[in-house]
Amino acid sequence: MEDKVLRKLFLGFIHIHILHHAKEQPIFGVWMLDELKEHGYNLSAGTLYPILHTMEADGLLMREDKNVEGKIRKYYSITEKGISILGEARKKAYELFKEINE
Repeated sequence: MEDKVLRKLFLGFIHIHILHHAKEQPIFGVWMLDELKEHGYNLSAGTLYPILHTMEADGLLMREDKNVEGKIRKYYSITEKGISILGEARKKAYELFKEINE
């Protein structure tokens, strides 16, 4: 039960994390899985890829397919809408962080 609750809570953090990195440089799934794992998020590809697809459908990310060593790799970059949403999320996260650390 607690795992489900934490998973729901952390899902928002994961979205923000994805937007943050997509703003810095184009990202791809395996790299993002490794990056999230470094921060304690143990996601499977079956969880991450639907998140990326949904964020693309919502206009937060745009995808570019590139041939890398004979395989097609999907790179995701942030859109203008994604930048705006990330800015709002950062403000809200900062406000919350200040409040819960008092």
